[in-house]
Amino acid sequence: MPVIKRYPNRKLYDTASKQYISLDGVSEMIRRGEPVQVVDHATGEDHTTLVLTQIIAEQEKRGSGFLPLDVLTGLVQAGGNTLVTLRQRLSGPIDFLRQVDEEIQARVEKLVSLGELAEDEGRRLAQRLIALGAAVRAEREVQEAALQRALEARGVPTREDLAKLSEMLDRLSADVDGLKK
Repeated sequence: MPVIKRYPNRKLYDTASKQYISLDGVSEMIRRGEPVQVVDHATGEDHTTLVLTQIIAEQEKRGSGFLPLDVLTGLVQAGGNTLVTLRQRLSGPIDFLRQVDEEIQARVEKLVSLGELAEDEGRRLAQRLIALGAAVRAEREVQEAALQRALEARGVPTREDLAKLSEMLDRLSADVDGLKK
């Protein structure tokens, strides 16, 4: 993991490339998927959260940020607890669809065990219901793809952007929790 040293004058030094780096440079490293750690030159204290926050603030200042006002407001209002909640909300719909399929399977198995359905009837019913759900999901994916193209045309962040944000929020949450202790 590249270590960036932060000096008292707020300059950042990339120890891997042995040169000074700007906030934009750190931002580019993160966008490329490189893990980054920022430490205070004098104390060795981890300043990664501070620098990530500065990057977000600079992007917002330039108008090139991707955080909606509601997200920023919610983060400030609720503090560190919101970060975990936001991540859960981002992954919720995927888990819900999987849970629906599992629930269908469990209920059909229950009907079979109670003798309400024959085993092969239950298997066919479960397959039909799950296939119907898959067809609905496929149609939804087509609609989502059209929506995503429209959103991209308007500069709205992608799922990849949100996934990166989720990772950043996880790190920020952990760092905030560490600072509280």
